[in-house]
Amino acid sequence: MNYSILFHTQSGALKFDSKMKKLKIKCSLQPVPRKLSSSCGICAKVSFDENPENLIEPEIERIYKEISTNHYELLFENE
Repeated sequence: MNYSILFHTQSGALKFDSKMKKLKIKCSLQPVPRKLSSSCGICAKVSFDENPENLIEPEIERIYKEISTNHYELLFENE
């Protein structure tokens, strides 16, 4: 399953990317899709077949499940 993960800060996105690489989870940092918004403008695209709640960290603003191209389902929001 593919997820778009938005962050409060760019440093949070960079830390998350580093952690995913250490865990050998496919992750790439990209600009946030226009349909979604973020405080920092960077999101992580992650391919993950387990429960996405296992990805949650304090730096994460929102997690979206990618349903299809440009269609997303909000799974988690950190307020």
